[in-house]
Amino acid sequence: MNLRLPLYLRIWLAVIAAVAVLTVVFGALWEAYRDAVRSEQSTPAREIVIRDAAGEVIGQGGLRRVPSQGTGPSTFEGEVVLKDGREITVQVPPRQRRAGEGPAGLRPFLPRSPSGLFWLLGVVALAVVLGSYPVIRRLTLRLENVRRGVERWGEGDLSARADESGSDEVAFLARRFNHAAERVETLVKSHKSLLANASHELRSPLARIRMGMELMDGPPTPGQRQEIVRNLGELDQLIDEILLSSRLDARETDVGTFEPVDLTGLAAEECAQTGAELSAQADGGDVTVNGVPRLLRRAIRNLLENARRYSPGPVEVEVRREGSHAVLRVCDRGPGVPPDQCERIFEPFYRLPGASERDGGVGLGLALVRSIAGRHHGTVHCEGREGGGACFVLRLPA
Repeated sequence: MNLRLPLYLRIWLAVIAAVAVLTVVFGALWEAYRDAVRSEQSTPAREIVIRDAAGEVIGQGGLRRVPSQGTGPSTFEGEVVLKDGREITVQVPPRQRRAGEGPAGLRPFLPRSPSGLFWLLGVVALAVVLGSYPVIRRLTLRLENVRRGVERWGEGDLSARADESGSDEVAFLARRFNHAAERVETLVKSHKSLLANASHELRSPLARIRMGMELMDGPPTPGQRQEIVRNLGELDQLIDEILLSSRLDARETDVGTFEPVDLTGLAAEECAQTGAELSAQADGGDVTVNGVPRLLRRAIRNLLENARRYSPGPVEVEVRREGSHAVLRVCDRGPGVPPDQCERIFEPFYRLPGASERDGGVGLGLALVRSIAGRHHGTVHCEGREGGGACFVLRLPA
């Protein structure tokens, strides 16, 4: 049996305990004050001496304290016997105190009996206890909402989110949890999608190879051999890109050593292999970024292969520095990309409507470019080109 109390009850009981301790301490101080007052009132009578102008004693007697009937200070009164035998009464009025000065200033606000004191403290304690409960309950109720959201998420409901209402530490905690939960949900969904699409993409070339083997009668013809080699190359490329995509998605995986890379030189090497036209800065200066050369080369190659696949004419590549960023543009004269598809083409295994597997590619090239750009704290996007075609823009910190 779990006897642990909820958080709001523990906080509320802590407030009650603090009020009780405060009551006891205040009661002890009040009793000490009353003892001091009683001690002052029980002071023995004082002797008074009356002298004339010459300093001779003409009478003497004693003064005693006379308690006041109200809440004011006491007076002193006594009888003095003069030399001639006469008796006179002497009264010494109390000194008038300013408001709040000394014990006399407290008497109008404090009870004159222990029972009154305890009633006053009881009312104060009750007010604190009742007033603190709604505040404490409201705070802990929001914590309970965050706890329920975390429990639902931990049980497998990755869409569960915590209530973010408010602007204090609890709301900040809920927002951070929701942000982390959203990232994990997106990552899990992307991995599931990657697995499902990879299974489909692997099945297609395998089916073609199997069908070719079944139809083969005798030694393979050059055409059959070329088709088998093409399908095997597609399988090898797909497996390589799936493994690279998995490593890039796993943030804790080491993908290589970051070092200064001449982006212009890297683009020139890839353009020479594909026949693309390269234009660099007019001043001839190099555009250097900090990155992994192997990954940056792969990103440029994927962009060039994608542009060459759909462009009937030459592909144009531009490398230049814009402010604090290095920008690489790969432009083609192909059919272009519809504006509503400019983001979706970077999803794994996504193909534009009307595209087929015979066009080449496995649907991971642009997704890898975005993953590589993200690992280098950069971005990549697609934009339309004047006169037809599309431009893919890769921006990296220079």
